[in-house]
Amino acid sequence: MNFANLNPRVLWRRTWVRRSVVALAVLTFFRVACLNYCEPTEIGVARNLITGHTWLVRGGWTFKYPWVYIPHIDTRPMLVSVDSAGHGYSAKLVQFVPDEWESFVRTEGFYPWWLANRISFNCGYRHEHRGMKDILRGYAYGSKQYPFLRILNEFDQAQ
Repeated sequence: MNFANLNPRVLWRRTWVRRSVVALAVLTFFRVACLNYCEPTEIGVARNLITGHTWLVRGGWTFKYPWVYIPHIDTRPMLVSVDSAGHGYSAKLVQFVPDEWESFVRTEGFYPWWLANRISFNCGYRHEHRGMKDILRGYAYGSKQYPFLRILNEFDQAQ
């Protein structure tokens, strides 16, 4: 076997290698900048960063312009709780209501919701609430009822 052909400088001189690297870079940029995928159990709230227009994106592949940002919201029921070292705790099974996404954006604002509470030092408990789960926990335990949040069940245990 001739190992001189594996030298990066020699390999880069070959046209097919350069074309393959450029094609891979272009396809990767296109996927990141212009294609979006929402799981069937998610919705996306798209926002055109130039015009400010927002709209709902359902599950599946979506073509988008590079200046359109689409954060995802999981619509499956999720358990949110107030954790403590004590024996008394409270938990709620909540679900985001997709038809009320506009109310959510008016209340919470538009930003990458998955980023909420990503850097946190609450790692001493069994449950960690980050991203949308942390946001929904705040609204579930708030004093007001919100139309975009459906409380399916409440679990209270005091021992």
